[in-house]
Amino acid sequence: MDNQYELMTLFKDGGFMMYPLVLCSLVALGVMIAKSWTLFIAHRESKALLGQFEELMNSGRLDDAIQTAKDTRGPVAAILLAGLRRVRERHAGAKGGDADIRKAISTTGVIELDFLERGLAILGTIANVAPMLGFLGTVIGMILAFQAIEIAGQVDPSLVASGIKVALITTAAGLTIAVPVNIAYNFFVTRIDRLIQDMEEGAQAVLNLIWSMEDRSGHTQAG
Repeated sequence: MDNQYELMTLFKDGGFMMYPLVLCSLVALGVMIAKSWTLFIAHRESKALLGQFEELMNSGRLDDAIQTAKDTRGPVAAILLAGLRRVRERHAGAKGGDADIRKAISTTGVIELDFLERGLAILGTIANVAPMLGFLGTVIGMILAFQAIEIAGQVDPSLVASGIKVALITTAAGLTIAVPVNIAYNFFVTRIDRLIQDMEEGAQAVLNLIWSMEDRSGHTQAG
């Protein structure tokens, strides 16, 4: 109860600028939780999928590889599924060359990358805006302090204490929000970069499959 009371007191003493700061913290917290879960699932299942894909394709089980990619969540699975479907259509005699398969993989990669980066703009904005809101609260607090001096006509520490308190509380609140949000933003960017590498590995695996199928087809015709 004491901690709760102290937090409510700090919120009240910080003035009206504490409302947008608290809103920023709540929005950032929600985005960080959602993004952490999404990237955790995507990274974990993507690594397992790449291993299963290599095993299935070495044994020539194309349909099983497609079903595995369909049942797996994440950007790597989406890229493999898009490429493997084109490979199956081509293997069945449908028209289309390597360019069509590359285009399908590229389009899926762009869509998945956009999904992975969703929410990062919000975190980046909050990391930049929160300190500015804190500094704005600092300016407002100093204005209140000087206004109290002007009204009283004398410098009294008790007159300026409330204004200085507003300035310090809002500055501390803005920095307290910005620091962890900025750390989370950089962490998510790093995780997304790793997933992009997995996506490129998945795309290359599909292309290798196409080349191996063409090699086998060429050897068969030559024989």
